[in-house]
Amino acid sequence: MENTRLNVYVSQSGLCSRRKADELIKAGEITVNHWPETNPAYQLQEKDTVRHGKVVIKPEALTYIVMNKPEGYITTMSDEFKRPTIVDLLDSTIKNRVFPVGRLDYNTTGVLLLTNDGDLAQKLAHPSSMIEKVYRVTLKEEVTPETCLKLRTGMYLKDGPARVDSLYQGQDKKIVRITIHSGRNRIIRRMFEALGYTVKRLERTIFATLSAKDVPLGGWRLLEPREIKKLQDFQPPKKSAKTEALKKRVIAIKKSAARKSSASKFAARRPLRKRKTPTKVGRTPNKRRQAK
Repeated sequence: MENTRLNVYVSQSGLCSRRKADELIKAGEITVNHWPETNPAYQLQEKDTVRHGKVVIKPEALTYIVMNKPEGYITTMSDEFKRPTIVDLLDSTIKNRVFPVGRLDYNTTGVLLLTNDGDLAQKLAHPSSMIEKVYRVTLKEEVTPETCLKLRTGMYLKDGPARVDSLYQGQDKKIVRITIHSGRNRIIRRMFEALGYTVKRLERTIFATLSAKDVPLGGWRLLEPREIKKLQDFQPPKKSAKTEALKKRVIAIKKSAARKSSASKFAARRPLRKRKTPTKVGRTPNKRRQAK
């Protein structure tokens, strides 16, 4: 416990996720030795007592689970509409409260990591980690070579540019295997929908260093120590020159659009000046003659 950050201690207690722990601490709902502590980075000492309300918080043993998620389950701990969640797939042998790392859509199947290790969850979920995810996509229509090229080179969606890192297509032209690092919501489905395709089935086969080959659909198992170490030692890959060039291009486009927008707003606010009527060229009338 000594020299442990308060938000890490709270998340490892099974009370909530790391992000939720930050919110509880900043709201003053977590007390240390009966005094509210609003700093998530507060370093706990050996004799400190942490409470949420009147309940004393104690850290749990770290648990790591790989699940093969089926269709028809929400990747949350609870659902306000009473729909089935991934928690319903766990049995009573899991005493600790675990949280999913990332999400899979309601109709997406495949490998899913659950843990109460807040540090590892934050590391893997952060966009800078560039976690590799491999999907097997089954479509209603055959995927053309032009579509494959478009997915590789990149396209623009409502929330920005999107591209796959690699794409493999076998003899069945309706099935493709895609590798992608982006974790944006429904990114693969939206890319195919933008190109006029219908996704019939989407399965995630690899997440970071994990796969669910030996786990039946709807089943789960505890990770082995070597698998846990691989995840903890995982280092994000270096960004490719193509990715950096695409990022710079997007930034340049956004800056150009912002300049045009600000210029148009300034022009709209600026009052129009009245033009002076030009005088006729010629001799000006003599004021003395006009007086006579």
